[in-house]
Amino acid sequence: MVEHSLDIMCLNKYGPSSSSSSSSDGEKKLFSKLKVSLTKKYPHKNAQTLSAQYGTNLLLIGVSVMLALAQHGPAVREEHLLTFITVLMLVQLAWMICYMIRRERERSPVPERDAHAGTSWIRGGLTMLALLSLIMDAFRIGYFVGYHSCISAVLGVYPIVHALHTISQVHFLWFHIKDVIKKYETFERFGVIHAVFTNLLLWCNGVMSEAEHFLKNHRRRLTALGYDNITTVEVEPHCNCTTSACSMFSTSLYYLYPFNIEYHIFVSAMLFVMWKNIGRTLDRHCNRKRPSTRSSGLLIGPLAGLLALASSVTVLVVYLIHVEKSEQTREAAISMFYCYGVVMLACMCGASSAGLLVYRLEDWPMDTGANPSRTLDTELLLGSSLGSWLMSWCSVVAAAAAAAGGSSFRWICLAYSLLLVLEKCMQNLFIVESLYRRSREDEPAPPEIFSVMPPYDGIVNRGYETQDKRCAALDAEASENRQGFGRMNGDATVPAGNRLNVTTGRKRQILKNITIFLFMCNVSLWILPAFGCRPQYESVLETETFGFSAWTTVLNVAIPMSLFYRMHSVASLFEVFRKV
Repeated sequence: MVEHSLDIMCLNKYGPSSSSSSSSDGEKKLFSKLKVSLTKKYPHKNAQTLSAQYGTNLLLIGVSVMLALAQHGPAVREEHLLTFITVLMLVQLAWMICYMIRRERERSPVPERDAHAGTSWIRGGLTMLALLSLIMDAFRIGYFVGYHSCISAVLGVYPIVHALHTISQVHFLWFHIKDVIKKYETFERFGVIHAVFTNLLLWCNGVMSEAEHFLKNHRRRLTALGYDNITTVEVEPHCNCTTSACSMFSTSLYYLYPFNIEYHIFVSAMLFVMWKNIGRTLDRHCNRKRPSTRSSGLLIGPLAGLLALASSVTVLVVYLIHVEKSEQTREAAISMFYCYGVVMLACMCGASSAGLLVYRLEDWPMDTGANPSRTLDTELLLGSSLGSWLMSWCSVVAAAAAAAGGSSFRWICLAYSLLLVLEKCMQNLFIVESLYRRSREDEPAPPEIFSVMPPYDGIVNRGYETQDKRCAALDAEASENRQGFGRMNGDATVPAGNRLNVTTGRKRQILKNITIFLFMCNVSLWILPAFGCRPQYESVLETETFGFSAWTTVLNVAIPMSLFYRMHSVASLFEVFRKV
C-alpha cells in the first residue's frame, strides 16, 4: 500500500510537471528563434529587390504624369509634375545630408572604397556639366521673375531646389561615391536607389522638354513650307514680361538642356554602381588604382579626330542655316548630312576593326574579376545602342519600300543606316574587349633568371639567423630590387614568352591613336543631334512609310538613347585610353 502511494507520488512529480516544463522550454526556444529571425539583418537579395521595385515605381509615376502632361489637357499641368519632382529632390537632399553627417560623426576607420567607381576625371566632367545646369537654373529663375504675376510659384521654387540638389549631389559624388556601405544596409539601399531614380526622372523631364521644343520648331517650319495639316500647340504665359530678358532666358534654356540631360543620366549611373556595391566584399587584388601611362607617339589619331570635329561643326552650321530655307536647300542640307555621316561611320568602322585586329595579335589574358562599374558600362553600351538600331532599321525598311523615284537621298539614307548599325557593333566590341583586357600592370611578374642587382651599402650580420629566415629575407630583398630596377627603367620590363619583341610599343601607340580618334568622332556625333541637326525628322521616306505620329514617337525615344550612347562611349573610350 505504501509502495503504491509512492508510485502515485512519483508519477505526480515526474509526469505532468515534467511535460509542462518541457513545453515551456520549447516555447522559450521558439520565442528566441522568432526574436532572432525578426531582429536579424534583412536578407541581401530581398532588400535589393524591394528597393529596386520602389525606385521603378517612382519612375513610372513620374512618366505617367509626363504622358498626361504631353496632351496639354486641363487636368494635369506642369506645376503638378514639378511639384512631384521637387518633393523627390528634397527627400534625396535629406538622405544625403543624413548620410554625410553620420559619416562625419563616426570615429571608425576609413570605410572600404571601390577604386573603380567614379574616377576623378568622370567627377570632374560631371562638375562641369553641373555648372552648366546651375546656369540653366539661373535662367529659369530669371524667367519666373519676369512672369511671376501669372505663373505658378512652383516654377520659381523648382529651380532653387534643383540648384541646391545639384550642389549637394556634386559634393556627395566627390567624397562618398566610392563608399562601400556595410552599416544600415537596408535603409541605405532605399536612399541610394531613391537618388538613382530621382536623377532618371529629371533626365526624362529634360528629354521631354527638349523634344517638345524641337517638335514645336519643326512643326512651325513645316507649316511655313506649306504643310497646312500640321497643328501646333502654343503654351505661353497670359501676361507680359516685366523684364526685357525673358525671351533671352527662354531661348537660352534649350541650348543648355543637352548638358543638363547628360549630367543627370551619368549621375544616375554612378549612383547605381554605389547601390550595387552596398554590402559587397571587395577583392583586394582587383581593387587597385590603375597607374597612369605615358601618351607618346600620338599624332594621327588626334589630327584625324580634330578634322572630324571641325567637319561636324561645319556641317551643323550649314545644316541649321539651309534647313530653314526653301525645299531645295532643305533637301541639299539633308543629303549633305548623310554624305558626311557615311564617311564618318566608315572611318569609325575601319578604326574599330583595326583595334580588334591588334587585340587578336596580342596574348594578354582577359580580366574576369568582379567589377560592377565595368559590368554597368558594358550593359549601358549595349542597351543604349537599341535606340539607334531601331531608328536605323526603320529607315532601311522605309528605303526598301519606297518607290523607284521617290526620294533623292533614298540610297544614301540606306547606306547611312546600315553603316550606323555596323559601326555600333564594331565599336561596342572594341570597347568591351578593351575594358576586359588585363593590363600589363595587373599581370604577375615573370620569373627572372638574370637580374641586375644594385650594390648594397651596408653590412648585415646574419650569422645567428636560421636558414629559413635568411632565405625569406633574401627573397624579399631580391623582389624589392627587381621592383626598383623596373621603376628606373619605366616600360623596359622584359615580358615573358613570345611577348619579347619590338612591336609591343607600336601596338600600344596604334591602340591609343585609334582610341583618341574614336573619342573625337563620338564627341562630333553627339554635338550634331544635341544642337538641332536631326534630319530624321525632315525625312520624307520614313514619314510616308510609318506616318508622322509613329515616326516621331520612334525618334523621340531613339535620339535621347543615341545621345546617351555617344556620351557614354566618350567616357568608356577615355577609360580605354588610360588603360592601354
